[in-house]
Amino acid sequence: MPTAHRRILVTGANGQLGQLILDGLLQKVAADHVVAMVRSDTAAMAIRERGVDVRQADFDAPQSLDAAFAGIDTLMLVSSSAFEGRLAQHRNAIDAAHRAGVGLIAYTSILHADSSPLALAVDHLATENVIRASGIPYVLLRNGWYTENYSGSAGIAVANGTVFGSAGSGRISLASRADYAAAAVAVLTSSHDDAGRVYELAGDSAITLAEFADELARQSGRPVRYQNLPETEYRVMLEQIGLPAILARLLADSDIGASKGGLLDDSGTLSELIGRPTTPLAHTVAAVLAGARPHEVSIG
Repeated sequence: MPTAHRRILVTGANGQLGQLILDGLLQKVAADHVVAMVRSDTAAMAIRERGVDVRQADFDAPQSLDAAFAGIDTLMLVSSSAFEGRLAQHRNAIDAAHRAGVGLIAYTSILHADSSPLALAVDHLATENVIRASGIPYVLLRNGWYTENYSGSAGIAVANGTVFGSAGSGRISLASRADYAAAAVAVLTSSHDDAGRVYELAGDSAITLAEFADELARQSGRPVRYQNLPETEYRVMLEQIGLPAILARLLADSDIGASKGGLLDDSGTLSELIGRPTTPLAHTVAAVLAGARPHEVSIG
């Protein structure tokens, strides 16, 4: 079906990634062909003002998904931000998409999900398998690490003079959240049949956390160093600064995965898909230090 006639639904349309995907779609597709799924009235209000059909639904309430997915041709399934029960939520969405006769699912997975050493990959790979088993045509967007996962804490790192982590000298192919959103939009609006494609998406350049600390020092004019910690020590430190235990565990595990090459990819697939180079680390760091980005972590 031509892009102009598809109805595309974006889940989590008020989330950090979902909102960027929605913004990108509205630059290429008429608003009456875009549907936003949100969980609350508050989130729905601002989106509805843009002429977008907003449907309230919850991954944990399958009956709400049936109504949300009615008449949808393409489902942009942005992975749930839940750290527990995520696979069950995704399964509910995929089952509902099957009942609704959705013609294509695009899913935001994780880089090299089938070989990744990161614990985060387990739910993503399982979700990919559920999608395949559903019989619904699909495109897998295997997103690498967001630059914001590190740059979001740039201010604190500069103030303390230290970037903490457990990634050792592992190289990480960082790209901005906006880059990954642009890739999703490119797939959703493509005139080509991408069904069955698996895109391994990552930044053009890879850095170590020591190099990230060097960039913070360069832009701030203050000394910043990288301190590598054992996984357990890093996890405990993250808990002590207020992160939920499960998030602290996943972040520490992800750094260990990075030390094993789990977040490295030099294929250039992301920049090829979006038709431009991925956003340089220096650009994102500058925005954060200028206060233009939220202080948030978003993984997988």
